[in-house]
Amino acid sequence: MKKIFLSIALFSALVSCKDEYLDIKQEGQTEASSFFKTQDDALQATSAIYTFLRSWENSAFPYQFVFGVPADDVIKGSNPGDSSFINVYDNFTYTVSDAGVRGYWIGQWQAVNRTNQVITNVPGIEMDTTLKTRLVAEAKMLRAYFYFNLVRIYGGVPIYDKVEAVYEKPRNSVDEVYDFIISDLKAAIDVLPQTYPSSELGRVTKGAALGLLSKVYLYKKDWQKAYDTSNQVMAMGYDLDPDFNHLFRPAGEFGKESVFEVNCDCQPPYKGSQYAEVQGVRDQFGWGFFTPSNALENAFEVGDIRKELTILRNGETTPEGDLIAMGDPLSVTTYNQKVYVPKALNNSACGYGSIQNIRILRFAEILLINAEAANELGNTSTAITNLNRVRTRASLAGTTASNQTTLRNAIWHERRVELALEGDRFVDLVRTGQAATVLAPYGFKAGKNEVFPIPLDAMDQSHGAFTQNAGY
Repeated sequence: MKKIFLSIALFSALVSCKDEYLDIKQEGQTEASSFFKTQDDALQATSAIYTFLRSWENSAFPYQFVFGVPADDVIKGSNPGDSSFINVYDNFTYTVSDAGVRGYWIGQWQAVNRTNQVITNVPGIEMDTTLKTRLVAEAKMLRAYFYFNLVRIYGGVPIYDKVEAVYEKPRNSVDEVYDFIISDLKAAIDVLPQTYPSSELGRVTKGAALGLLSKVYLYKKDWQKAYDTSNQVMAMGYDLDPDFNHLFRPAGEFGKESVFEVNCDCQPPYKGSQYAEVQGVRDQFGWGFFTPSNALENAFEVGDIRKELTILRNGETTPEGDLIAMGDPLSVTTYNQKVYVPKALNNSACGYGSIQNIRILRFAEILLINAEAANELGNTSTAITNLNRVRTRASLAGTTASNQTTLRNAIWHERRVELALEGDRFVDLVRTGQAATVLAPYGFKAGKNEVFPIPLDAMDQSHGAFTQNAGY
């Protein structure tokens, strides 16, 4: 049964800064100075951070514009004339004025502001000390996640470690941002529990913070720390779900493979999320955007069960018994099966698929992080062992790669097919140096498109404090 992480309502927006991209603007705004008084205030403020994880900006269109469509595994979807403005992300012609570039930027800074409201204001509340310390740790873990998104998409960004009166700092370097992320994660790891009561599923755990830290070290190419940290996660009791299909269905939520997962239950006043709806089968279960490409189809090896459990096709009957309609002949014919919610399980009070949880970090990825780090450290045996654990679940034979170079490519390929349509492909191509080659046919320009531009209005609001990314 689905469990909501908090049964309390989202607290009113807290406005304490002048720059639009750092404001949280909603109806019924409340000044922070008159809000943070009680333990319930602290809980509501923390809940507001979690609510953002399922928001439009963090999980629907703006997210897919920057993490999804620029990859070779995702196409715009729907039909050619529907939201054709998305095509600029597929051919790398977006500009500093593009709404998607701006939307994701604004969303992530609003999320950072929510975390900073908790980190700055909750310590001053008279309340249960253990709970207070834990809520601040949760906020730091989530701030690290939002900064990880920002640094991968925009490069160096300003570091705000608390609520401030004026937000006109210059951009910090990429390395400084990563150091800040690591500091937040280490602080969270020292405090966060590994488990919560079933009524609070969805709160970040020690394992989630360690898992994200191992991924951060992977991006920094700090192989020893990526290896050591992922080993810590591997010793915490996580495991692969033996059934790849079950893993992504509602019955598989918060299972043994879940390291960091967003609870998207449909329970008032929340309305789930639109993460699945925007990708669902067009005119049957959703809008039909952000669909698998032919390149992804061709990436799966013969016999890989993940292919048909990742790509949902017009005319097929799902394992759960839903017949997928043939649909409009002008529209796409394949969809992301990982977001599919069986018709019988949909909640009529919310949009299609709104109950579908968002899997941010799975144990399969921890195994692949460990394998990649082990290989770079020359530990071929361990790398092969953990790579093959993922392949075995996919009904594939063990890898034939036997040296560091071939094994590196095998691990990169395994990330592609295991994490397909989960938002990692584009940033993986950038971090591994493959983007300039793989994405060149789509219009990718080396030295420019590794990151997105800082939005024009953010540049203007910085009053000269920001420098624009190269090429924009």
